[in-house]
Amino acid sequence: MIRRRALLTGLALLPISARGAPPKHPADRFIAPILARLNAIPAGPALLASYPDLTGAPARFATANRHTAYVYDNALAGLALLGTGHGFHATRIADALVRAQNHDPDYHDGRLRNAYRAGTITAPVALPGWWDTRLNQWVEDPYQIGAEAGPIAWAILLWTRLIAAGFNAARYQHAAQRAAGWITSTLRDRAGFRGGVFGFPPNPQELGWVSTEQNLDLAVAFAALNQPEAAAHARHFVRRMQDAKTHLFKAGLTPSGAINPMIAADANLWPVLAGLAGAATAQQALARLGWPRINPAGIGFSEASQGIWMEGTGFAALTLQRIGAPALAARFAATIAAHQATGAYVLATSTPLLATGLTIGPDRSAEQFDYYRVPALAPTAWAAMAQAGVSPFRL
Repeated sequence: MIRRRALLTGLALLPISARGAPPKHPADRFIAPILARLNAIPAGPALLASYPDLTGAPARFATANRHTAYVYDNALAGLALLGTGHGFHATRIADALVRAQNHDPDYHDGRLRNAYRAGTITAPVALPGWWDTRLNQWVEDPYQIGAEAGPIAWAILLWTRLIAAGFNAARYQHAAQRAAGWITSTLRDRAGFRGGVFGFPPNPQELGWVSTEQNLDLAVAFAALNQPEAAAHARHFVRRMQDAKTHLFKAGLTPSGAINPMIAADANLWPVLAGLAGAATAQQALARLGWPRINPAGIGFSEASQGIWMEGTGFAALTLQRIGAPALAARFAATIAAHQATGAYVLATSTPLLATGLTIGPDRSAEQFDYYRVPALAPTAWAAMAQAGVSPFRL
């Protein structure tokens, strides 16, 4: 089981063009492989494989992810495309998510699954899975076919940013409202919004934990949908998780309601990008995430990591730009570029395996969630946004 956690648009920085040559976008080296893989899929709504090359990955990870398109990764890619001037390509991903929502084989309540089968999106939508030769049957991953609040929030962000850019307002607005309605009617808790559901229809397991990162995503998504009460409910939870002395954000609440003290990259740096925290949070978070003691020009996922997590290093570079540290941001960007082969996606990690400290599923006894050193869509999209100066969050 592979869990994705998981934004984005804004104004791209304007590059200086060479004399007599067409303008070259500073994010082109990262956007180009995303465009190439999207263009390779026949015209129409499409989702990109999150891990297109699984050479060297453990067998379990490779089997579960060979043709899998995670919603978070694809929404991220759509926002990066939109933010770098490729709005038409972004609509292919946005339209695929609308089609997936409308043609789910089991649910008709506005939710999105965490992942779908990559490629052209058909009706009914194809879910990820694989044929198990030992069992002689089709197998599906309970995380992938579940539904979590964070990835759905990212889809809402993509739809609403496209609306703001003048694309298909009625269709995307309807999809975003349906998705938001499922979250507010199903996942609302006394404090924030719960994680989502895990496992197989018709009765998947409820995820009772409450995530700081996911509530941050929801605060931005609800605000973009002009739902101030829901946005305030999510935002209040995020603020509650911040320690006034250290400026850092706890990861959230466990299913029992206890505070999860983990310091994770997204839960601490995304609030800075959203304007809910400042430079003190960013500086403290970078130190707790391995910079510069373990990683001189990058960060891990959490304190459990012993290598560089490229996705987090990408949004850390964007955060450093925001707090006025361009030289360090450039060093982080150079680390990412060094982990990208020409014309390929950025590698997910600097090490063969990167621990996160998280598990997948309803309780702590579930499977460990790790990243592996394979080309991945999410860090490539974040790298493009960081290079372009594109921020996914507006509160």
